Amino acid sequence: MAISPEAIRTDYPLPVYNYRVEIESETIAFSEVSGLSISYEVTTYKESPVAAVVGPRTMHMPSQITAPTITMKKGLVRAKSLKSLYGWIQTVAINQIEKRNVFIRLCDEKGAPVISWKIVNAFPTKLTAPTFDAKSNDVAIETLELKADFITMEEA
Repeated sequence: MAISPEAIRTDYPLPVYNYRVEIESETIAFSEVSGLSISYEVTTYKESPVAAVVGPRTMHMPSQITAPTITMKKGLVRAKSLKSLYGWIQTVAINQIEKRNVFIRLCDEKGAPVISWKIVNAFPTKLTAPTFDAKSNDVAIETLELKADFITMEEA
């Protein structure tokens, strides 16, 4: 029995290679994005014992959201890298931090967004230069780390 394209579209996992990164409406090509996680700190509460329980009763409850750290890697491009990423991290150095919303859009085979992650109020904390090696012909990859308030997910 053949599987219909519609069944594949709705029932099969999406491949991770077809995505787009938008920083304040500017699309920037990144080769890798990691750290998109939503997590909460856990607080432990201890209550005094009740008649049926010996010793204190321990409960765990979620508390504040953990600020995510997002890591993005891209090829160093002559005309764009200095202006976009270095210019953004320089705002931190002069204490005029530009917090930006970043969208990671996972796309279908036609390039249309299917699911989007919105990284809210992101700002750069680290920009790493490529590793230089005279014996290699690899592409120069720079790494940008961001901190953010939180992440939301939405279906397109």
